[in-house]
Amino acid sequence: MKQLYHIAFSIAVSAVLLLFYACSHKRDLKQTKSGEIERKIDSLLSIMTLEEKIGQMTLFTSDFNVTGPTIRENYKADIKAGKVGAVFNAFGAAYTRELQKMAVENTRLGIPLLLGYDVIHGFRTIFPIPLGEAASWDLASIENSARIAAVEATADGLHWTFAPMVDIARDPRWGRIAEGAGEDTYLGSVIAKAKVKGFQNGDLYKTNTLVACAKHFVAYGAALAGRDYNIVDMSERTLREIYLPPFKAAVEEGVGTIMTSFNEINGVPATGNRMILTDILKIEWGFDGFVVTDYTSINEMVPHGVVMDEKEAGKLAVNAGVDMDMQGAVFYNYLAESVEQGGDGTMSRIDDAVRRILRIKYLLGLFEDAYRYCDEQKEKELVLLHPDHIAFARVMARRSIVLLKNKGDLLPLDQNITTLAVVGPLADNKKEMIGPWSAAGDYTRCVSLLEGIKKQAHPNTRILFAKGCNIDDTHTYLIREAVAVARKADVVILAVGEAAWMSGEAASRSMIGLPGVQQELVKRIYETGKPVIVVLMNGRPLAIPWIAEHIPAILETWFLGTTGGDAISDVIFGKYNPSGKLPVTFPRNEGQIPIFYNAKNTGRPISDNKYTSKYLDVPNTPLYPFGYGLSYTTFEYSNIILNKNEISYKDTLKAMVEVTNTGPEKGEEVVQMYIRDLAGSVTRPLKELKGFQKIKLEPGVTTRVTFTITSGDLKYYDINMEYKVEPGDFVLFIGTNSIETREAYFTLIE
Repeated sequence: MKQLYHIAFSIAVSAVLLLFYACSHKRDLKQTKSGEIERKIDSLLSIMTLEEKIGQMTLFTSDFNVTGPTIRENYKADIKAGKVGAVFNAFGAAYTRELQKMAVENTRLGIPLLLGYDVIHGFRTIFPIPLGEAASWDLASIENSARIAAVEATADGLHWTFAPMVDIARDPRWGRIAEGAGEDTYLGSVIAKAKVKGFQNGDLYKTNTLVACAKHFVAYGAALAGRDYNIVDMSERTLREIYLPPFKAAVEEGVGTIMTSFNEINGVPATGNRMILTDILKIEWGFDGFVVTDYTSINEMVPHGVVMDEKEAGKLAVNAGVDMDMQGAVFYNYLAESVEQGGDGTMSRIDDAVRRILRIKYLLGLFEDAYRYCDEQKEKELVLLHPDHIAFARVMARRSIVLLKNKGDLLPLDQNITTLAVVGPLADNKKEMIGPWSAAGDYTRCVSLLEGIKKQAHPNTRILFAKGCNIDDTHTYLIREAVAVARKADVVILAVGEAAWMSGEAASRSMIGLPGVQQELVKRIYETGKPVIVVLMNGRPLAIPWIAEHIPAILETWFLGTTGGDAISDVIFGKYNPSGKLPVTFPRNEGQIPIFYNAKNTGRPISDNKYTSKYLDVPNTPLYPFGYGLSYTTFEYSNIILNKNEISYKDTLKAMVEVTNTGPEKGEEVVQMYIRDLAGSVTRPLKELKGFQKIKLEPGVTTRVTFTITSGDLKYYDINMEYKVEPGDFVLFIGTNSIETREAYFTLIE
């Protein structure tokens, strides 16, 4: 009888799994409500044990060492027992095949693993850090860099990336500002969509698409004092208007997963916050993917002080809406016990979580063929610095560079210059070029700035090099050599900034000037009297008031990735006219922080009167404003023309401006459109970005740029927290950055 039972059970299991192997048409998260998919998931859920379900909700890391990735011995046993549903930090076609074999051929149900990794700004081919890419204001290029990253990562056996990071960040002291799109909600939202589209490509079934993960949900970028992992305290209005929209944009684009943030929000850690994970994300927005925690963030609710132990933390997290536990093993250790002790709600929540996880695996086609991403031939063809990928990385890097200053048109340089000094701790530094979170990138394959200069300068140009100092030196004895080298040159290119480890996670800085003695190096080189071009490499806005005042030419290059040296040299020698614009405000000093363009007015705005909102020792204005960036040419804007001065809720308003290239070079310009609501039931920002267009113009050419505004662009959360539009007067701004704009006025009527 027992034998017959086992035979019948095996037949039932086989029948359920065959349902998963039946379909291979285009699939994305927006199709998940289809009855066919849900019936298959229902069938599998009906035969899963509680232990197997919790296994699907468990994510563990692989280990990396000098010989490659390995998996802990106890993890191998857990995978074979069906106690692990996903693994991260594991890639390589052969290695991922080995892992999948453990899951598929050794477990009772043969459910495949989901394999994830932090593919943040490239996989093998490293692109500019996300903050740098955002400076391009080029959505098509940003999408394409994510597409290439997905192609490379999936060819190396991966299914899932923990990107994009869509946190809005207004405090440059926070190291993870490097991973996002900066301070603006609108720009952050359209970039979130572009990245999700690039990774997922609208069809997760294709083996070159990668499940995206929008993180960190939510308000992680608003950590108090810019200190990583710190608490967040804000109104619901600010949460909904500033920090939530990029996540909603990602959900609308079909993002497969969402990662919780480490911070608390108004007293409740995000990982245990039902309001954001269930009420807003899953119910209000209708998110059908799954929620994964950040690394051990369930465990960390104990020191947060909202639970007494990890068992209680696990129950709080799952009932709040967490579907998968990253690395903390809280679900693994305690969730079954919580169910057994009475928790019908917890059991139904577990079933929902497993359904969401299985749904993603189904959409990826893993039930049909768990090894479909383990193609060693594809790995050889696509992963190791494919020439097409390298070529585009150079394009993306050039577009990310921002020209901050160019007094006397020092740039671009003549390639026939006689003697050129390349100086600074980052001038011949490949290791820092790829920046933080550089995935499987190999910095030894990067092009340093010195290498790029040598390739592009005239063969007869004498190129001199001196390091000057290390990035965080406290001594100055190397500066003497750099000064001697500078004195022999016609022009000095001075590369200064941060080390890669100074940005990213756990890399908050209270002082955001140049580290070490680099400021002294800059001053000493300047004192030689030679023309100096400062090349900044960094993962955040820097406070550089002395450099801004004294140095004639400044390039903000961020961390540009694999082709950084070539891209910077393209700009220095005029092969590419810089077109980047700042996605974040640069402060004059740390005392201004936080400083951002879309602030609100006060009842005592700044004036000559002492008793108004201002500092005694520094202007209120930034060093460089949001949206700022120069070109080797110049652009002139006409006055704004509106097609009407009064619109109703159902009307559209067209705003037109003519832009003329008045300089000597062809160039690209980001035409930016902002709006201000002059009076509302609650106070409104002085200016909000509502649209932009990147145009390209030949010298002397004029083009008309048109923006269309609807009442939807004017909505906000009113006094009653209703998202609506209110009638009244508005100012519309169009210009080259958030400060230098033309204005026009219109009225919205009911």
